[in-house]
Amino acid sequence: MTAATSSASQVTEGRSGPFSHFSRDFTASIVVFLVAMPLCMGIAIASGVPPEKGLVTGIIGGIVVGLLAGSPLQVSGPAAGLAVIVFEFVREHGLEALGPVLLLAGVVQLIAGWAKLGGLFRAISPAVVHGMLAGIGALIVIGQFHILFDEKPMSSGLQNMAMMPTRVLGLDFTDAAATELALALGLLTIAVMLGWEKLRPKSMSLVPGALLGVLAATLAAWSLGLGVARIEVPASLSAAFALPTTTAWFAPLGNPALIVAALAIAFIASAETLLSAAAVDRMHDGVRTNYDKELRAQGLGNFLCGVFGALPMTGVIVRSSANVQAGAKTRLSTILHGVWILGFVALLPWVLREVPMAALGGILVVTGWRLVSLKHVEHLFKAHGYLPAAIWAVTFVLVVTTDLLTGVLVGLGLSLIEVLPHLRDIRLRVSEHGDEGAHRVELSGAATFLGLTRLNAVLERQPADRAIHLDLDKVKAMDHTTAETLTEWINRHRTRGNNVRVTGPASLLRPLPV
Repeated sequence: MTAATSSASQVTEGRSGPFSHFSRDFTASIVVFLVAMPLCMGIAIASGVPPEKGLVTGIIGGIVVGLLAGSPLQVSGPAAGLAVIVFEFVREHGLEALGPVLLLAGVVQLIAGWAKLGGLFRAISPAVVHGMLAGIGALIVIGQFHILFDEKPMSSGLQNMAMMPTRVLGLDFTDAAATELALALGLLTIAVMLGWEKLRPKSMSLVPGALLGVLAATLAAWSLGLGVARIEVPASLSAAFALPTTTAWFAPLGNPALIVAALAIAFIASAETLLSAAAVDRMHDGVRTNYDKELRAQGLGNFLCGVFGALPMTGVIVRSSANVQAGAKTRLSTILHGVWILGFVALLPWVLREVPMAALGGILVVTGWRLVSLKHVEHLFKAHGYLPAAIWAVTFVLVVTTDLLTGVLVGLGLSLIEVLPHLRDIRLRVSEHGDEGAHRVELSGAATFLGLTRLNAVLERQPADRAIHLDLDKVKAMDHTTAETLTEWINRHRTRGNNVRVTGPASLLRPLPV
């Protein structure tokens, strides 16, 4: 987003005022709070840390990041996309090392935002991003499968898969032991979640199924006095916000391996946040995202999460979409949802202590399964051919069988294959012409992810009140990352009623709406 556009957006938001839509923002904040509470705790459990760490991240993501965010309607907090990498980190280096590493990751994001690198993350191949998320989803499912049995997950995805038959074959329903009771509560949570989403009336469409699932399992465990594992919450709020006490707290930053981990967290958190912000922009017609400002806000949020020893945060599409669908108009809804989490943890911690661990496991099994969306790879194959689908598959398999960073790096390396045949015309030139009757945007050369930052800058400053002609006649080739970006941009403008005409070679236009 250009400075002029950003400035105009801020003026628009300021003119309407943070309280001009108070009633809608207030209602939306309650909905987001109800969605966020169980997810904050569940993602903390999936990350191998106490549940209050996820709640602290949710509070910081709502109040601090919500106040400063470049995407006003995006909601930030602990995300399933980082649960796997945090779980492995804590297992290898301990919980005490997470704080300083996360602080460094926040500093990296702050620097990237100040250096205006936000647009670069939007050039990451969709095949890599969705392959990564699918791999994370699979790891969450097979890890949280063991939580359903009141058991701890193994140290790797392959070990978790190997132990799954043992868990099932070890069941004995002749006596109501803790394992069988926990499984019943987990399955009850899943059944209520899925059943509510299928059968809920329109008048109650904003009530989250995850909350009802947790309530059902908690009431069942409490009323029947079941002896299953429950979540542990500190007695006081101050215990959840643990500050560093000595300079030795910074010692992990002298370990090169931990510095690499900080860079990996910063990269993945930034990519997920900015891709989520782009998705949120497609859901509403309000203020557009300032990507560099969003990156700086996320950096400050993760810096504070590191100081307080909490979980890393990203912009989260599930909570953000709930915010938009609930009618939020300004950043006030995001800020208030953080206030509600803070108030709940401060005033009603005893309620949280009644929640069975298996209920949170059930929520995350459903959440993880939804991340493993085969629709993405099917779309990539049908629209762009076998190579993007292969990149998705390789990224997915490597994330599950090795580790997240390896999968992402190999996927990014494979995405370069699309560029290799077009090195002679690799430079993308973008020009604008004020033609009579329509504003013309002309592209020439190879339209690949290498030129996507410049292309996005031009696309986002196009007038909203004029017809636009996207001229691709001189484009030699187009990779799937650029094609996906153009498709989203064209669809967004046409949804608003703008006339967008696309011309170019037939082979190039095949994956684009024309």
